[in-house]
Amino acid sequence: MTFAAAPPGSPAEPPRVAFALSRKVGSSVERNRLRRQIQAHLREIAGTMPSGAYLVALRPGSAGTDRQTLLGDVDACLSRLAARP
Repeated sequence: MTFAAAPPGSPAEPPRVAFALSRKVGSSVERNRLRRQIQAHLREIAGTMPSGAYLVALRPGSAGTDRQTLLGDVDACLSRLAARP
């Protein structure tokens, strides 16, 4: 999983998230399931995310990942982004 962040916008602006999921990740059903799981998790933690634009890119093999591991990876990526200067 890869997270990329654009420079933060206005603090009043909510975070914006886009997804890049290639067909190599899995079938459309699998890609949509992964996207929905990540979107739901990001909605829950949106208040803790800084404003800005984010790009979530999933790599092939992500479809076989269980939900707990997937969301743990999302949190780890966000933590690494927050630690950047």
